Amino acid sequence: MLQRKIVHIDMDAFYASVEQRDDPQLRAKPVIVAWRGNRSVVCAASYEARKFGVRSAMPAVRAERLCPNAVFLPPDFPRYRAVSRQVRDVFRRHTDLIEPLSLDEAYLDVTENKTGLATATQVASTIREQIRTELQLTASAGVAPSKFLAKIESDWKKPNGLFVIQPEEVDAFLLPLPVGCLPGVGKVTEEKLKGFDVHTIADLRRLDLSVLESRFGRYGARLYELARGIDESKVVPDRPTQSISAEDTFERDVPLTETEPMVRKLAELTWAASRKESRIARTVVLKLKTAEFKILTRSHTPSSPPSSCEELTAIALSLRERVGLGPRQRFRLVGVGLSNFFEPEDLSAQAGLFE
Repeated sequence: MLQRKIVHIDMDAFYASVEQRDDPQLRAKPVIVAWRGNRSVVCAASYEARKFGVRSAMPAVRAERLCPNAVFLPPDFPRYRAVSRQVRDVFRRHTDLIEPLSLDEAYLDVTENKTGLATATQVASTIREQIRTELQLTASAGVAPSKFLAKIESDWKKPNGLFVIQPEEVDAFLLPLPVGCLPGVGKVTEEKLKGFDVHTIADLRRLDLSVLESRFGRYGARLYELARGIDESKVVPDRPTQSISAEDTFERDVPLTETEPMVRKLAELTWAASRKESRIARTVVLKLKTAEFKILTRSHTPSSPPSSCEELTAIALSLRERVGLGPRQRFRLVGVGLSNFFEPEDLSAQAGLFE
């Protein structure tokens, strides 16, 4: 059986880099791609802006405080999608096994490649050079025997970096890393693991499978494998997005009437994430978790897809009217999502039926 060769390509500060490429006056300046306003979040920040602590998904008002001299630009998603298609065209010269994660990153399985290059490192280097010379953009890449390792690596030498791990080097790289680097380990899981005195992946490897399964269920087995560098998940070409969502837990349980600020924030995050997709969502979903941990969902599919963040927010807020649990009910979590994705041409065809 061939040892798999996986490459994870991640475009550097993609939206901001496209803006800087297309407008020479923006080069070497701190650029923040975001709508202005108290409820807006950062879609992307150039590396010049990141030096001031600006990060994606940060509230735009906070980004402005951190970097008052930044150039704010409203996102131009049709242009970013067009550039993303050009990047994918470069990928396809080397392999058909491409799994896009968003407009700016993808997994590639180059165990066998179209160009006859001898190593995955050569493939990754060639792709990065073609992106640089043809599109005047930079990309970082991770090369590894598995998807999750390649993704960790691509972030290691950003921007414009290449990180390669050979199979025999996996343990030396993996074991010292904080456990939060593992896919699926968020803040809650990380805190639970700290209760077992698990801070690094080396600490995690010392736990028996039975202990992890008893505490984390099915995901415990996944943690056990990841701690050993085992990830058999395949690169799945053109896996369609089923849904996009953002959710958060309140510091204290709140009545439904006090959820509006959080709904607005989450709608902004969801809308920004959806703009990375080439497909368009039709259905808006509101998720609520009661103080008693009961999960409620309400959804609405308008006659035409939400065309702006404001429209998405308005629909999400209106869905609260369908909850009907009474004013005394308290909620601990809220989420906003989009689902029921279509290709843009499919929607155009449907609209044509009613003209």
